[in-house]
Amino acid sequence: MNATLDILAITGPIYLTIALGFFCTRQGLFAKADMQAFGKFTLQLALPALLFNALSQRRAAEVFNLNYLLAYTLASLIIMGLALFWARKVKGQSLSYSSMLAMGMSCPNSGFMGYPIILLSLGPVAGVALALNMVVENFLLLPLLMAIADAEGGPPGQRKALLLQTLKNLVKNPMIMGIVAGFLFSMSGLQMPEPLGRTIHLFAQSSAVLSLFVIGGALVGLKAQGLQGTVLPIALGKLVLHPLAMWAVLVWLVPMDDPALRAAALLTCAMPMLGIYTILNQRHGHGMVSAAALLVTTVGSFFTLSALLWLLR
Repeated sequence: MNATLDILAITGPIYLTIALGFFCTRQGLFAKADMQAFGKFTLQLALPALLFNALSQRRAAEVFNLNYLLAYTLASLIIMGLALFWARKVKGQSLSYSSMLAMGMSCPNSGFMGYPIILLSLGPVAGVALALNMVVENFLLLPLLMAIADAEGGPPGQRKALLLQTLKNLVKNPMIMGIVAGFLFSMSGLQMPEPLGRTIHLFAQSSAVLSLFVIGGALVGLKAQGLQGTVLPIALGKLVLHPLAMWAVLVWLVPMDDPALRAAALLTCAMPMLGIYTILNQRHGHGMVSAAALLVTTVGSFFTLSALLWLLR
């Protein structure tokens, strides 16, 4: 009984905040356009401040954990490869559709959901895990999947232009800037002036509740009727197979000494897919399927994450 209450003390606030965002948007207190504004604030200011704050206050050697990076990369690439093979070779789907399915299974919502849950479960290690997750996701997983989706159709010049634009967007990504700035400040050995440090901390604190509220608002209007045959495999891959792949990697391929980072890696892989999943797949005409998958996986993650937290105890 006490274990169940402890787990609900972690997952309860997370999903109640998501439900509040859904309810407030559904009732008209906020418009869906307001969720876009909140989301932009979180992505452009709050999460970069969080990443800088988490990294700048630790030694670079403490943060740059190669085993974590390797384990997360391997687990995600294993699921991505299996998803691409199943969709492309077994089901005969297009490259863009296969990429959409693989993205749903292998790219978790590290920032909007992963960080708050890991923070409540494991404490300050959440900031380090988030930074390492962002490195893998933004430098490898997302560019690779978008390149696969864009490889189908269109002249070679257009594909090169899309790849170049992806690299430019990566360089200008505020979260990547926050990671780089945090690492550089950590290596410099400088001390943050207290007024500036407190300001950054205030912005960082706003990221958790805003990100969860935005997820709830974004779920308003999404439907999954008639798409169960497509959506359920994506949800199963993301919520069950991805954490199982991470467990296998940690047991047999890349052991990690730090129990908190091991747990953070498992929890990260058990998160639903990233919040911009639907937006990234709309340009190839897969917006409806990806929106339905996002809805089902986010709702289902309450039960799978609660179960994983119980097992981790």
